[in-house]
Amino acid sequence: MRVNRAWLGLAVLMLPTLLVAMDMTALLLALPQLSADLGATNVEQLWISDGYGFMVAGMVITMGTLGDRIGRRRLLMIGAAAFAVLSVVAAFAVSPLMLVIARALLGIAGATLAPSTLALITNMFRDGRQRGQAIAIWATCQFTGGALGPVLAGFLLQHFWWGSVFLVAVPAMALLLLAGPVLLPEFRSDQAGRLDLAGVGLSLVAVLLMVYGIKQLSVESVPVVPAVALVAGAALGSLFVRRQLRLETPLLDLRLFRNRPFTAVIVALVFAGVAMAGTGLLVTQYLQSVLGFSPVASAMLFAPMGLGVAVGTMAAPALARRVKQTTAIAGGLAGSALGSLLLVAVDGTGALPLVMVGITVLALGTGPLFALGTGLVVGSVPPERAGSAASMSETGNYFGGSLGFALLGVVAAVVYRSRMDGTSDSLAGAVAASRHLPADQGAELLHAAREAFTAGLHVTGVVATVIFIGLAVLVLAMRPAAARTTSAPLPEAARS
Repeated sequence: MRVNRAWLGLAVLMLPTLLVAMDMTALLLALPQLSADLGATNVEQLWISDGYGFMVAGMVITMGTLGDRIGRRRLLMIGAAAFAVLSVVAAFAVSPLMLVIARALLGIAGATLAPSTLALITNMFRDGRQRGQAIAIWATCQFTGGALGPVLAGFLLQHFWWGSVFLVAVPAMALLLLAGPVLLPEFRSDQAGRLDLAGVGLSLVAVLLMVYGIKQLSVESVPVVPAVALVAGAALGSLFVRRQLRLETPLLDLRLFRNRPFTAVIVALVFAGVAMAGTGLLVTQYLQSVLGFSPVASAMLFAPMGLGVAVGTMAAPALARRVKQTTAIAGGLAGSALGSLLLVAVDGTGALPLVMVGITVLALGTGPLFALGTGLVVGSVPPERAGSAASMSETGNYFGGSLGFALLGVVAAVVYRSRMDGTSDSLAGAVAASRHLPADQGAELLHAAREAFTAGLHVTGVVATVIFIGLAVLVLAMRPAAARTTSAPLPEAARS
């Protein structure tokens, strides 16, 4: 009966996991419609789309540790209630400013959900094998939500107004609020001290500045403001680290990084996020601007990337029972390198099948890292610190995604501009310019622009290949250290 209750509880925890991931991507298709309806400027559109992700990234550290202190189920219930109310506010927003504020507050509520669900899983499943399966399911929902967000948004926007994209969360959160107190256990740390408010402020501002700077690098023609934001964020981050190392009960226990396998997994999660986000950015644009698919069709064609990760995470526990955990993770990353390499050959009439196979293989290979690696992160600490460890994993994912969009986006832009010899700054600009030229000149410009963008995709594929190969080597290099580590034992699922 206890096991059945745990699995029912896991089903309830999948609701916020799925919805937080969907909310990160679903707005992309709704943005043009709601912007036209509300009269949002370009700057307001930027904050509407990015405000949610900024606040999730900035608050997840605080919320992970706060759940350890006040109770993970309690924090989850508070966050779910706030998420439902704020979703209604966002759906019926009457001005861009109202929607920006609602999205930012939704990000704070969303930051309570991800680390709480992952930390609760470690309490509900004491058996290492079951915990590994549960974490794989959790990771599956996270990536499936990201993949299905644009698809669901496209369906809703065909039948309803843009606010329906937000209202989807309300019934799911209501079900969580009803079933959560019955099916989910409460857990808090007996060693919880006072919340480090200065640390909260430092971590929030440092992360916000870093994420803002990284994102803006890819869109600012003069990178002065992003560079200043990055420097200021790094300085505040350094102060945060020094403060946490001095405190007896820190907001974030950075001493966990003394465990080399733990550190290797966090590094791998960050850089795998870089490679996936960068290739995802280029592939979605390639599908629309080079191959000519509509946004909805592109979202559906791109869905195999998220679903591939989902399948890979679900298969990871079974794979880990047959080979060593590090071998499974490294082998998967090698497969991701192969998928990235396929993107280098994309061109001509056979481009679409090659893109589809490439992103699917790339995504499948990351599954063992996200499932087994996340299990290692939360299983390497005592139960009372699981929320803090979960927040590190989530923060690594957000940073990796932001870095990928910015850094690989910049690399692709440099390749594009060099191929166009300064005649065009972007493919979108070339498409707009071609409409005002004679037919033959417009066609010639479009052909050159698409060839240049494809070259940028090829370079991105090479960079992603190098990243995945490097991560595979890193994981294998940490295998002897993992066997000798005794200060933070691996979970049973990781040792099997």
